[in-house]
Amino acid sequence: MATFRAAHEGEQLDAHSRQSDGGMLLRDNVYGSLEEDALRRDLTVNALYYNIADFSIVDYADGVADLNKGVLRMLGDPETRYREDPVRMLRAVRFGGKLGFTLTPETEEPIWELGELLQSVPSARLFDESLKLFMGGSCEETFHLLRHYYLIDYLFPMTEEAINSMDGEPFLHMICDALYNTDQRIATGKPVTPAFLFAVFLWEPVRRLYEDRLEAGEPPLQAM
Repeated sequence: MATFRAAHEGEQLDAHSRQSDGGMLLRDNVYGSLEEDALRRDLTVNALYYNIADFSIVDYADGVADLNKGVLRMLGDPETRYREDPVRMLRAVRFGGKLGFTLTPETEEPIWELGELLQSVPSARLFDESLKLFMGGSCEETFHLLRHYYLIDYLFPMTEEAINSMDGEPFLHMICDALYNTDQRIATGKPVTPAFLFAVFLWEPVRRLYEDRLEAGEPPLQAM
């Protein structure tokens, strides 16, 4: 559970809510109302509330309409929202992959230009987000979307570099097979581990580094 939070503009930018020079939220802890809390959510479909008093849906952002149309729309100005928190780009992709929804043009357009903002996000937070991206039952589709928006470059840069090399096609097929099998395991209630996925993503980069070290004269065990 969490308290309702409000926007962080104007006079509300105090010691409880700070932004970096680039617009990223460093602290965001301004208390607000239900409507204010709804309008600071990431996506319209994520700004819906259920009223247990009368069993109704509370919708301040036309989220139900977008839900019915199968589209993901960022609340507010997308570029501003991505600069406030670059992880929102990953969330948009995650919801798109999991729900099979399409990002609206204004929601997806800035992503191609702002992916590098993920470099300012702490590694621990990116790791947590990676678990949500790849262990939610739709990792294969999510992986393709991450590549489509060039976001995989900032999560697994060595992986993308190996895929884009002249002989990277078999590696891409291996990744897709592993992701498909992971989705199947989740669908059937079998356990999965992030260690397996990280091993898959880094398989080819490690293999190439290993061969380079062998050629440089290192013994096999040391090279590995």
